[in-house]
Amino acid sequence: MTKFLEEMTNFIFLEDEPQKADVIFVPGSEEGSLAKTAAKLYLDGYAPLLVPSGKFAKWTGHSIVDQFETESDHFAHLMMEEGVPEEAIIKEREATYTYQNAINTRKLLDERGIEVKRALLCCQAYHARRSKLYYQILFPDTEILVIPTITKGITRDNWFKSREMSDIVLGEIERCGSQFHEIVAEYGALEK
Repeated sequence: MTKFLEEMTNFIFLEDEPQKADVIFVPGSEEGSLAKTAAKLYLDGYAPLLVPSGKFAKWTGHSIVDQFETESDHFAHLMMEEGVPEEAIIKEREATYTYQNAINTRKLLDERGIEVKRALLCCQAYHARRSKLYYQILFPDTEILVIPTITKGITRDNWFKSREMSDIVLGEIERCGSQFHEIVAEYGALEK
C-alpha cells in the first residue's frame, strides 16, 4: 500500500478496543449488522444502555425496512432478537442524517439526566471518522471509542481495490471537509 493510501485509510478507518462504558451509540443506517454488533457489546457487559438513532435517511425520505417505521425501531427489534431487554434500549426516532443522530441523541440523554463519560460508537467501518467527529462535537467531554462493523464488504485493506468501494470511502473524505466547514466556522465564531 502506498503512503498516500495508508494515510487516507488511517484517517477514515478507526477502531478501538471495547472498554466498559456508560452507553452504546448506534447512528442510523440500513445496515442491521450495526445493531447486532451493539447487542453483542451489551450482552458482553460493556454498557448498560443502547441508543439506536434514526428515522430514515434524508435522501430516501422513508424507511427502507418496510415493516419498521424507523431505522431505530428496526435496530431495537434486532437487538431484542439477540437478547437485549427492551428497557436497555433508548430509541431516538427523528434523525435523518448522521449529525442529527448525534444532536438528537445528546438531547435525549440530557432530558433523561444521563451523563456519559465513555461511550462505544457502533458504526460502519468506512463511516467511522465522520461518525466519531459528529458525536465528539455533541459529547465533548466524553471518551468515544469506535467499534466498527464491516458493511458492503468495505474494509481498510480493500476499499481502494474497486471503483465502487473507493467512491464510497472517498465520498466520506469529501463529506468530512464539506459538512464540517460550517461546523468549524460556527465553533470558531463562538470562541472569539
